[in-house]
Amino acid sequence: MRKAFITLTALALLAGACQQNSQTTSNTNDSTGDGKVAKIEVPVPVFQADSAYAYTARQVAFGPRIPNTPAQEKCASWLISSFRNWADTVYVQRTTVTGPKGEKLPCINIIASFNPAAKQRVLLLAHWDTRPWADEDAFDKTKKLDGADDGASGVAVLMEVARQFRKQKPDAGVDILLVDVEDYGAKSDENSFCLGTQYWAKNPHIPGYKANYGILLDMVGGRGTQFYMEGSSKQYAGAQMKMFWDVANKLGYSDLFRYENNGAFITDDHIAVNTIANIPTFDIIALQANNDFAPHWHTTNDNMDVIDRKTLQAVGQTLLQVIYTQPFSY
Repeated sequence: MRKAFITLTALALLAGACQQNSQTTSNTNDSTGDGKVAKIEVPVPVFQADSAYAYTARQVAFGPRIPNTPAQEKCASWLISSFRNWADTVYVQRTTVTGPKGEKLPCINIIASFNPAAKQRVLLLAHWDTRPWADEDAFDKTKKLDGADDGASGVAVLMEVARQFRKQKPDAGVDILLVDVEDYGAKSDENSFCLGTQYWAKNPHIPGYKANYGILLDMVGGRGTQFYMEGSSKQYAGAQMKMFWDVANKLGYSDLFRYENNGAFITDDHIAVNTIANIPTFDIIALQANNDFAPHWHTTNDNMDVIDRKTLQAVGQTLLQVIYTQPFSY
């Protein structure tokens, strides 16, 4: 992905910023200028983990979704076709971005909108591409990887959520953003990651697009996964993140959604959404208590063997609960 951890000194400074920001984001206004919406009493669809698991496997079956490969085009076509069956409107951004070595990379961002007329909106996003090499692998750092968790799992959860939206439309406006060329970056340059998101943040699918807040899903299907409250997410969208964690814990997923501070600050797609698009966005990402990534991160072990339906269920059901009953109650 490329996600870099900041130094302890910078971490301490940002921790202070987090505390200040969480106080300011808990007021009655949001990024659209509208007030909060009360909790809604409606039946919440049941997230189908088997469906999300199948969507994960289908992406993996295309092969590594690396920019400038046949798998990229084939998977993109399938994703676009699938979302056109569910969404009110689907936008496709095709552009070319520049990789860390100056290489020109085709980039395909896909945006699916639900309730497009609704002023109050939630942005849900995940990256769908695969890192071209397993550079964290212990044996062969040049091998390709499946990206079952890092990429496919987040997309799969959003696909199942979209399928449920089609069956029972939520009151809130929702936009699902699948971003490309997230994982092509070089460790020496944080800005070389998240290129599709950087492009979208500067060139949104609708000029002047705004959402109340965003939720990024990244590595949300691994067995034994835990989700800690990542530092930059707390800084920019602390109230929204706490709302999500509170709902997850009330649903019985306290073993996954942890309140402890593990000290991690990560460069991920949410950074560009926060700093360029100015939409408060938090990251749901697999982390360990020692602030490291899951052991299969950027290795050949990131395959279907690590995908757990229970993890997909926890993330997906919490997401549905938030969207249908209290999307703006933070």
